[in-house]
Amino acid sequence: MNAGAHDIVLKGGRVLDPAQGIDGRFDVAIRDGRISEVSETVTGPATETIDCTGRIVLPGLVEGHTHIFQHVSKVGADPVEAHLRRGVVAAADAGTAGASTFAAFRKLVVEPSGMRILSFLNVSVLGLIDFRFGELMNPDTLVPEDALAVAKDHPEIVRGFKIRLSEDVVGDNWRELLDRSLAVGDEAGLPVMVHIGETSEPLDVVLPLLRAGDIVAHCYTGKPHNILADGMVMPAVAEARERGVLFDSAHGKSNLSFDIAKVAIAEGFLPDIASSDTSARNWRGPVYDLLTSISKLVALGAPLDEIIKRATIDPARLLGIADEGYGSLEAGTAAHVTVIEEVSDQVLPDAAGNSIVAPRFEPVTVLHNGAPVELVPWRGSAA
Repeated sequence: MNAGAHDIVLKGGRVLDPAQGIDGRFDVAIRDGRISEVSETVTGPATETIDCTGRIVLPGLVEGHTHIFQHVSKVGADPVEAHLRRGVVAAADAGTAGASTFAAFRKLVVEPSGMRILSFLNVSVLGLIDFRFGELMNPDTLVPEDALAVAKDHPEIVRGFKIRLSEDVVGDNWRELLDRSLAVGDEAGLPVMVHIGETSEPLDVVLPLLRAGDIVAHCYTGKPHNILADGMVMPAVAEARERGVLFDSAHGKSNLSFDIAKVAIAEGFLPDIASSDTSARNWRGPVYDLLTSISKLVALGAPLDEIIKRATIDPARLLGIADEGYGSLEAGTAAHVTVIEEVSDQVLPDAAGNSIVAPRFEPVTVLHNGAPVELVPWRGSAA
């Protein structure tokens, strides 16, 4: 144990830290903005002791897919209100900004938020300004040199590219635009996140084109064409995963189907990244926030520890921020901590008009660089 007084001790909670294989009753101590000790009993003086009995102590959550370009995109939510004040300490915007709007994204979102903000840069220079108008209906808006220049100039933020393959976004040009996007990813050495749902071709036509490390967003979508065939996860999905293609749950306003997720989870098909796809058009329902999305997956049968892994260390590694202290409670790393409790059964909706009654996880204490964060109530409370 380190000498000296601790600033904060989180005492008596169930510490769940998949990165370190920890799941049990432990105390967590913080000093000078860093984790100073994780042990069965932290002794010695502390400025503040927080009783976490009956609660779960997690690494600060990492959101792998969101839309947080407020004031520029019609779908952009405030990153602090949508995420930090609901237990998320780092977040990756999934294509809301394109090359032509990236400077504004950096100035308006990344720099003032105080959070660790990353970007999957939209391959369209326009970005996702308005969902009503497909950003790639004019194929000329995919300008490889612009996307590559932004990625080269901002490697600490841009960790991949994003393309939406829905027909109302790409029209008849899906194959050409996907090929060009993958070529951009190849040249930059970065993954491409591919939005599925309402694609013109079945998923088993699209998946063989993707590379190891590329990401399929909305893996539980109920839209055509989804991951199921004949009531089972299609073989092409398993084959893609074996090749290293990743699958992202990305709830969103219209993309999480309980019917699809229940079948896939029962077969053992969990997402590689558990994300919410929060935006200004869904953060008051049906998504609400990342913890609510996690609650739904757990209610459908996914093991809590596996889903927490996919909302902490796994996205932190994918985004290249694990070595910055995100995704783990390892001693010596930055003290990003989210303490949650299970609240009583509530009606939780999916994106297809279905609902389940299940417990929900609620943040009760969040520390960002060791400093307490003022939380906001669940947005479903007034619904």
